[in-house]
Amino acid sequence: MSYAVARLEDVESLRTRHGYDWHSIRHHFDVRAFGVNANVAVEPGVIVEEHDETHGDGGQEELYVVVAGHATFTVAGEVVDAPTGTLVFVRDPAVKRAAVAHETGTTLVCVGGRPGQPFRISTWEYSRRAQARVEAGDQAAAVRIMEEVLAERPDDPRALYDTACFESLAGHREDALEHLRRALEADPSLRELVADDPDLDPIRGDPAFAL
Repeated sequence: MSYAVARLEDVESLRTRHGYDWHSIRHHFDVRAFGVNANVAVEPGVIVEEHDETHGDGGQEELYVVVAGHATFTVAGEVVDAPTGTLVFVRDPAVKRAAVAHETGTTLVCVGGRPGQPFRISTWEYSRRAQARVEAGDQAAAVRIMEEVLAERPDDPRALYDTACFESLAGHREDALEHLRRALEADPSLRELVADDPDLDPIRGDPAFAL
């Protein structure tokens, strides 16, 4: 197939913890050259969480296109008014960026890629898709999604950690403990997440959890 067409409402979405809907455009079309997704405001509020791109999946340049509604970005501490038609490009991965929507239906198309590097699907994309399965009551499907990323990058600390979380929720205690152990060995900074992560509560009482 040389091309494909879809409407945004036909693309699988996930209601994020910040209350906006995240549409996985890259996954829908199986785009292999760059990351592309859409954030749609269900109500006024956060539409891009504050973040930078210095993490393990990071290093990306990002372009945000406001295709509907009205948003305000904060980039490197500067406020940017962004009505429909605005493009916000962030080249430096270390720069903090965030955005809030001013009206329901505000829609951002977000495009990202690493200059000079082959494209690799971000671990967080797998995790968000897995979270959608959990919220639909299908923990086993969530684990299968995370097994995809582990097959591709078996030693990636964040992939191991997120997989452990979904295995914990699915009742796969031994697998969860093993993947959590490996994640913390590979990246001790992930220990900061463990204490307050409710996804790990099902295995928290296990003697082997004292990692």
